Amino acid sequence: MPNEAILKAVEEKLEQVIDPETGMSVMRMRLVEDLAVDENGVVSSIFRPSSPLCPIAVPLALSIMQTINAVPGVTGQRLRVEGYSQADQLNEILQSLMEP
Repeated sequence: MPNEAILKAVEEKLEQVIDPETGMSVMRMRLVEDLAVDENGVVSSIFRPSSPLCPIAVPLALSIMQTINAVPGVTGQRLRVEGYSQADQLNEILQSLMEP
């Protein structure tokens, strides 16, 4: 599957990840930034919660990861959290989940 098709599929799937506090998708809220797919099918992105103290940042990040992993053609991912008070700790957890 070409990278553009994978990227489009990822974007479409992420439209289904809903922020329960607003009822809007993470894509519509622009919480997922710099979405890209490399030549090997690895998706990279930045998740920026709606506030530095977002109480649902962890479940949203996990949902974003699971959604991206489920897209055909995706071979891996690099998701980084920014703009969140506990970004370092959450990035460590996510990194451990992304390692093969």
